[in-house]
Amino acid sequence: MAEYTTSKPEWAPEQDDNNFACGVMSGIEGITDTTVGNLNPALKDGTMKPKRKMILSVDDYIKGVSAGDRVTLARAITLIESNNPHHFGKAQQVLQGLLSRTGKALRVGITGVPGAGKSTMIEAFGNMLCDMGHRVAVLAVDPTSSVTKGSILGDKTRMGTLSRRDEAFIRPSPAGGTLGGVARKSRETMLLCEAAGYDVILVETVGVGQSETTVRSMVDFFMLIVLTGAGDELQGIKKGIMELADAIVVNKADGDNYLKAKVARGEYERMIEFIRPATEGWRTHAYLASAVKKTGLKELWDIIRAFNKVTHDSGVFQRRRDSQLLDWVHSMIDEHLHNLFFDDPVVLGRMPEIREAVLKGSISPTQAVAELIHIFDVQRATQRHVDVFHPENGK
Repeated sequence: MAEYTTSKPEWAPEQDDNNFACGVMSGIEGITDTTVGNLNPALKDGTMKPKRKMILSVDDYIKGVSAGDRVTLARAITLIESNNPHHFGKAQQVLQGLLSRTGKALRVGITGVPGAGKSTMIEAFGNMLCDMGHRVAVLAVDPTSSVTKGSILGDKTRMGTLSRRDEAFIRPSPAGGTLGGVARKSRETMLLCEAAGYDVILVETVGVGQSETTVRSMVDFFMLIVLTGAGDELQGIKKGIMELADAIVVNKADGDNYLKAKVARGEYERMIEFIRPATEGWRTHAYLASAVKKTGLKELWDIIRAFNKVTHDSGVFQRRRDSQLLDWVHSMIDEHLHNLFFDDPVVLGRMPEIREAVLKGSISPTQAVAELIHIFDVQRATQRHVDVFHPENGK
């Protein structure tokens, strides 16, 4: 049994007094620390094989994702999200091998102000869909701190019941500063989830308002979650979110808040009259729901199914998907050219000097840009482009 002492460790401050104390536990006997963590001796001497392969081949990823293996799917998403240039080519090969299995899921984007109950709504909605026989994938995009550049990635902990279901898969991802609150690789992640057999994809975006509109370019149905009495009515019009929504859901319509929710629904319905419909041939309406009481969820799913049928029959669904593919190509071009420029060694070398000159007022920002563009070598960037997309040809 572990013994406790109150002796002070070697790292105790020199000026410590009786208020400084440290509880020391002797630990568990028989465990030996190796290079990284506590390693099973059977794994170390080779008498026992690990349960999963440490490095997967492209075929391993394709077979595992196609079979619906959640562990392989999670590892494939990690490969897609990796910023390591050596992983890019492998990730694209995996996507290419799974492309024929994609495009069959219904993609639903969910956004709203912080505290509107998006995560609670997704859990209740996802559980209902699983009970109906659907397989649901949730892509929860967490805000990235502009100070520490980190993300908490805690949405999965708030979906406790849904995360334990075999029919559901939840993947939190950092926004990474991407406009629209959508992770940089969210589109590729959606394709992987579709290839794994999930027929409903729910994308929860960062609830920060104006920049949320980017989610419209990657989903079929866009849902806006709002609250009562939070000033969202006017703000929704100002931010341009309402004109992108296919449905406005007044959440927390229960208990003493029910009457307020009905009033808010009427206000939204009146404002919708002055807004151009987000989808051709579809009229946006406001609906009441309660994620806690689980009311209004089935009606909301019926609305989404009706939207799916109407847009398929009119051809709007396929036209939107085609437009999204082209937007995807353009955004990838912008991102790749951005990375090629700012990762250029000559540009990186001159950047501190030019930045200092701008701050001192020696040159204008326009002159600084012209100078950086001038030293940017297109031929060198072209070679780096080949190295990234075809690493096997690199030296």
